[in-house]
Amino acid sequence: MMIRRIKKIFKVIIIAIISFIAIILVAHFIGRIINNRTPEGGINESMYVDINGTKQWINIYGQDKDNPVLLYLHGGPGSSTSIFDYVFTRKWSDVYTVVTWDQRGCGKSYNTSKTETITVDILMQDGKEITEFLLDYMGKDKITLLGHSWGSLYGANLALEYPEYYEAFIGTGQFIDPKENEQRLYDAAQEWSEGDEEGKAILAKWSPDKEDSLEAIQARNATLERYGYGMMKDGSDYNLYTTVIFNPNYSIKDYVRYLTNGSKEFEPYLAFWANDEMSKLSLLRKYEYKVAYYNINGDMDYQTNYQIACEYFDNVNAPYKEMFVMKNATHGLLESRSEEFSEIVHKIAERQK
Repeated sequence: MMIRRIKKIFKVIIIAIISFIAIILVAHFIGRIINNRTPEGGINESMYVDINGTKQWINIYGQDKDNPVLLYLHGGPGSSTSIFDYVFTRKWSDVYTVVTWDQRGCGKSYNTSKTETITVDILMQDGKEITEFLLDYMGKDKITLLGHSWGSLYGANLALEYPEYYEAFIGTGQFIDPKENEQRLYDAAQEWSEGDEEGKAILAKWSPDKEDSLEAIQARNATLERYGYGMMKDGSDYNLYTTVIFNPNYSIKDYVRYLTNGSKEFEPYLAFWANDEMSKLSLLRKYEYKVAYYNINGDMDYQTNYQIACEYFDNVNAPYKEMFVMKNATHGLLESRSEEFSEIVHKIAERQK
């Protein structure tokens, strides 16, 4: 009797699991069809582009082909957001044709652009070539850059190096200098953890000169979470689970690759960070912009230090500059406050007319 009961319970569990998977697959299929539609008069195209000797994935989405083009640069370095970023980037698609790009060795570009050694020269050439492709493909004279976190450091350098290609730069979670950023966070964390032995133990696992391992990065992030400055302290204003399930740009094979890759796509970028290669992109003493300069920053952002971004902004010389501050927001403002963020992007688009 006991064996029969166990078999029956096991059978029920198997049926439940299969049913759950079937529901997810059907939901994914239906959601993908719905979200993959092209707006009337607009554009919705995904493709692999030949970039600097590799093939890298982009999606182009907009409600009006005549709108200006905006290239979104995800953070990291090495952290593609293509598994969910279509939800918040499409909120700008009525005023911009938005291009999302999985950078070298990231996301859907991982298997087609894997690189053992990442250098500034390689990434700057990637950025230049993706920009040139978009100018030609979309028939534009210039485009706008919007970079988050690492993408803001990357994008600012592209705008400084190739101003002839860009009409505006928008940095959010503006990253200025790797070393100064980590020192400011570490100093603040020393104060936060005063009298907190467990917090001190976490803090001991990382320091400004010890961030070359996943363990150190995890400890750093745990410190931010512990004291209320975590990237997603406010959650998100949309459902991340359904966003992933309904993703129009990911097939089942893509999801399998995403799960299989795990942290592997991040590994070359750990070395890029640890060997000071990324410090070559520091924005300190680089203040002369020939394009409009915008910042959208959270006033509780310690992931990329808000105060450093403000100090830098005060020194920037640009044809036009403006800082937008999102109150009580940390680093994940694109996800946690996507509606408010979108309203600011719309203001910027209006100013650029």
